[in-house]
Amino acid sequence: MATVYEIVQGINQAAANAYDGAHDERFVRKGEDKKVGLKREEGCPIIDSRVMDGFNVRLHGDKLILSYHSEISLKDFHSNGYENDVEATINDIVKYLKKEYKSITGDALTLTAVGETDIHAQSASRVKTWVQANKTFKIGNMGETEEVGAPSADRLDNSIKKWLAIGKDQYPGAKKPENVSRKGA
Repeated sequence: MATVYEIVQGINQAAANAYDGAHDERFVRKGEDKKVGLKREEGCPIIDSRVMDGFNVRLHGDKLILSYHSEISLKDFHSNGYENDVEATINDIVKYLKKEYKSITGDALTLTAVGETDIHAQSASRVKTWVQANKTFKIGNMGETEEVGAPSADRLDNSIKKWLAIGKDQYPGAKKPENVSRKGA
């Protein structure tokens, strides 16, 4: 079983291997790019206008937050089912991450969706729109991690409590230091 550090390192390497134009001779025929499931992979990079899209992963305790961003036309955004297209793209990215993680580490990556996809659209002009989508997944086999935001246990030792109580008259066992020579003390 992999440690938390090894799982995090494998996830980060799998995400880093998805850069635009990445090649892998083990799984892809020579001369072809890796297929992540992004729209920038469609069409000819020389003739067609390139679509600006990509993804990012963040870790928050035992959760993985996948952020997807893309530039689309306003017409495509207002078409029916655009949320389903974004959802399908996120699912393709997750499928790629699992496959790449398996090829890097040899272990399987378990990602379970938590909640719904959060999609935000911002207008860049009258023609183009930026879309940002976030989805949270629970990572399997992360037993050593603590839940983020959970209350911490009181772990003060008795000796530390006594040390903190020195000089305080309100605490039992507090003594006046021997080197104090002033009259009011």
